[in-house]
Amino acid sequence: MELVDTHAHLEDLENLDEALGRAEEVGVVAVITMGSDHETNLWALRESMRRRRGKLRVYPALGLHPWGLDPSKIDVTVQLVQQNIEEAVALGEIGLDYWYKEARKSPEKKEQQRELFRRLLEMARKNGKPVSIHSRGAWADCVSIAMETGVEKAVFHWFSGPLKVLEELLDQGYYVSATPAAAYSKEHRDAIKRTPLDRLVLETDSTVPYRGEPSEPAHVLKTLCAVAELKDEKQEKVAEKTTENARSLFRI
Repeated sequence: MELVDTHAHLEDLENLDEALGRAEEVGVVAVITMGSDHETNLWALRESMRRRRGKLRVYPALGLHPWGLDPSKIDVTVQLVQQNIEEAVALGEIGLDYWYKEARKSPEKKEQQRELFRRLLEMARKNGKPVSIHSRGAWADCVSIAMETGVEKAVFHWFSGPLKVLEELLDQGYYVSATPAAAYSKEHRDAIKRTPLDRLVLETDSTVPYRGEPSEPAHVLKTLCAVAELKDEKQEKVAEKTTENARSLFRI
């Protein structure tokens, strides 16, 4: 089986080479590492260039995460993304998070998130890039804003929102990514159950811990097992289709 981890934060791994070796052993052929700010965007660009040989490839996504946005750094980070957009397979991680502590306290912070999200979505649309969307607590707004800006290719990373919103994003042709939480999270499991296999991709969101265990790209195998169980399909079929989806969506 060949697997793709479509959403990871590889800069957080203590020993990247060893982790990628373990991933390759279980069949991972590609990992997309997400940029979250200026520093991690630079890291993703640099490390993906270093890992272009061998069976497993690392690809960069460039973005600006909605957590803790510093107004003094937004423009320089957006400029970096624009200058290197041809090197990126996607814009990500971008989106909205209304559950983030600063957004809960301040309507201005929510509006700042929305303004930046629109700005990055417009950049993705103009450059024909897919987006990886963080939508926690802001699922409906993320879908409506993505639709308003005319983005054609989007992955709703770790979607666990209302099923009505899920239907809307699927009707728009967007994708959902499954994480290892598909083994136990009710909301995430419900979303994966209702998402057709041809709209699913797999991820780990490394190094996020699941049930207390920090994740790494090799754990995309756990995601595969959970999705196969939910879909009542053979793991080989789920692997084949989700890898096909990832390759088509991100052009890798």
